[in-house]
Amino acid sequence: MTDEIIVSLFGAIDSSDWATLAQIIHPQIVYERPGYEPFRNMDRVLQFYRNERVLASGTHRLEGIVHEGDHAACWGRFVGKKKDGSDVDELFADCYTFEAGRIRTRRSFFFRPAV
Repeated sequence: MTDEIIVSLFGAIDSSDWATLAQIIHPQIVYERPGYEPFRNMDRVLQFYRNERVLASGTHRLEGIVHEGDHAACWGRFVGKKKDGSDVDELFADCYTFEAGRIRTRRSFFFRPAV
């Protein structure tokens, strides 16, 4: 089940299907993403994707998903375009917890020099 939720999450994001995204994430989700304060509820996550995200289009290409109980992780690559027209090819990994069949927490990591 968690594998399908993760695949559906990226399908909704890549197609800008915010109604489906709202069904996948828990109303009290906490989403941690580098460069931002944690997003602490569904409305904040939806606001980010609708209005603030620097990406204009693209596709998440999942390479793997693992899960145990109410925890999961995935990794892959995002290939697309930023709103300024520049290309993006970004490796990523996410960690999740689930509650009531929805994503309760999400933490994203990007593969680039930081420390």
